[in-house]
This record gives sequence, structure tokens and C-alpha cells, in this order.
Amino acid sequence: MGFTIGSTRTRTRIRDIRRRGMRTAECTVVAEYTGLWGWDVVPGARAASGRCSCGDPACTAPGAHPFDFAPEVPAGATLDTVSEAWSRFPGAALMLPVGRSFDVLEVAEPAGRRALVRMERMGLPLGPVCATPTGRAQFFVAPGAAAELPELLYRMGWDDADLDLHCLGPGAYITAPPSDHAGLGPARWLRPPSLDAGAPPQARLLLGTLAYICHRSAG
Repeated sequence: MGFTIGSTRTRTRIRDIRRRGMRTAECTVVAEYTGLWGWDVVPGARAASGRCSCGDPACTAPGAHPFDFAPEVPAGATLDTVSEAWSRFPGAALMLPVGRSFDVLEVAEPAGRRALVRMERMGLPLGPVCATPTGRAQFFVAPGAAAELPELLYRMGWDDADLDLHCLGPGAYITAPPSDHAGLGPARWLRPPSLDAGAPPQARLLLGTLAYICHRSAG
């Protein structure tokens, strides 16, 4: 039986799975991502001692990319589908494709933390915010931000500034918490997804604050 994204039935069934131990921890988290938040999830490689589990000795991104041969687990997948798909890749990292349900505005984590506090005080709409073990903060925003970023920065007067601010769009993947990224440690939530948050905000609503904080941090 299927389930509706973000529904009470989904939450109840996931809690039941946790209580009875019917699935691995990875399957439970994948089911939350697909069922509650409406995200596609892809099994990804892990890294240990600089070597990637993909098996390619010349891998240029050890433990930081999806398996080329792994099928995606689509948003809205049933719990049985999630369990069956993930059982083929035990221990795989959880990778989220960017450019579908969300794009990502990425800044240095210290700047991201300061910006997040300011945005919350201002009452700005916010989506999930992820932190990587490489020291980056990733703000989930509405799809299309990557294509719009140069024009948005121009309109806001930040196009000539040397900002440590980037946008990830279609074709990119991020490591989702609590998976390990590149053998450096786990990704984690600075602001976890919330059922009452709705769709991720438009990039223009957050960009001014992020650009200002990044500029101040660089100075």
C-alpha cells in the first residue's frame, strides 16, 4: 500500500517500524525523506582511508558521489519499496539530488550559522539547513535558484563582491544526514526539515542576508 507524502499515516508507519525494528536505520531515514519530505534519494559511496567503495581506484570524489549503477528511490515510495531498494546497498550513504525539490545555497558554516540566527529573528521563511564535515552550510531553497543566482546578485548589488557563496542546482548531489561524507564525518542538520515548513523558500528571500554576512565575514 502506498502513502501520501507528509501524511499522518506515513508518520505512524515510520514510528511503528522504529518500534518493531523491522528495517535498518538507513531504511527508516530513507522512508522519512521520501515519504515525509518528498525527496528522491540515491544510494551513495562511502570512503575509508581515502579509498572509495565504488571500487574505482582513480575515483576523484571518494565517498562523495552516488553509485552510478544504483536506482533512485523516488519521492513517495512505499516503505516496502524503500526496504527492498536499500537492502541491495547496505551501509550506503544517503544522497539527495539537487534541482528537483530544492536547490542549495552554500556558504561557509560560521557565516551560515550567523545568517541563520539573523533570518530567524527577522521571521524569514526558512527550509532545512544542512552542515557538512567540510565546514559548509547548505540552505535548501526553491528549485531554479542556481539559474537565477547571477541575476539576483546583480539586482541586489552583490555581483561585484568576492563572496564565498555558491548555488548547487540540477546535476549536483548532497550527502544527507546522518550519512558520512567523504570519510570526514557525518552531515548534520543545523535546521532539520519540518512538516509545517511547506515548500523551500525562494532564494531571493534569503540571498540578501547570506550575501551580507558572507561579505562581513570576509572583511
